[in-house]
Amino acid sequence: MLEVTPLPRTGTLNPVPENQNRERRTPNAERLVGLFDRIAPRKTDIDVQAPGAPAPGDDPVFGTKALRKFLASLTARESPILLDLGPVVGSNVSFFGEQLGCKIFVEDIFADLDRHVREGKLEELPEFLKRRFRRDDASVDGILCWDVIDYLDRPAAQELATQLTRVLRPDGALLAFFGTAAQRESMYTKFIVVDELNLKYKPYPALRGRQAVFLNRDIIRLFSGLRVQDSFLLQNNLREILFRKS
Repeated sequence: MLEVTPLPRTGTLNPVPENQNRERRTPNAERLVGLFDRIAPRKTDIDVQAPGAPAPGDDPVFGTKALRKFLASLTARESPILLDLGPVVGSNVSFFGEQLGCKIFVEDIFADLDRHVREGKLEELPEFLKRRFRRDDASVDGILCWDVIDYLDRPAAQELATQLTRVLRPDGALLAFFGTAAQRESMYTKFIVVDELNLKYKPYPALRGRQAVFLNRDIIRLFSGLRVQDSFLLQNNLREILFRKS
């Protein structure tokens, strides 16, 4: 685990109104339909693409709509606690520290997964994840889940989602990415923040590829303790979902 102390904020984002793109909810039987509507691709959300073609040898850059909303959900909090489930990326630590004045805990779940694959102990991963986060309940304001769920078997994915829901504070935000197409290569991706509207995708070797693609209903079941605030389908076959805890 890497712990990073908070930095003073150097910029403030314009908060995105909570009622923007909010769909009217209906009670009881219709509520589940509303959740499916939120994570179904919307026509205005599909045209997200890189700001320009990368130069040969450069890592590709893709637009992001969910990151800005994730940041906006945390700007009103004083020194928020942020949990990052990816590898350490120095520029990301600087970006989030400057934007939010937050304290960041980096917990590289991808490295944990590789270690279990290397040692032939994948069946032990769910129990490991159950004990992985030594944090109190409702102690984290924001979580960067990235696309780690895609690389887990169902039991491990469910345990990770349960633990993330446990440590997230009421009204906290969780940002997760889900692939919509099968991947042949065994590669992970470092998501490097360029700015609030763009991410650089830097692939690096993995001991395991993505598992079965999670359908909408699977994602809802995994994070049953959270609600979907926004969902965006990108042209690179990635779905960004912003969850909030009620």
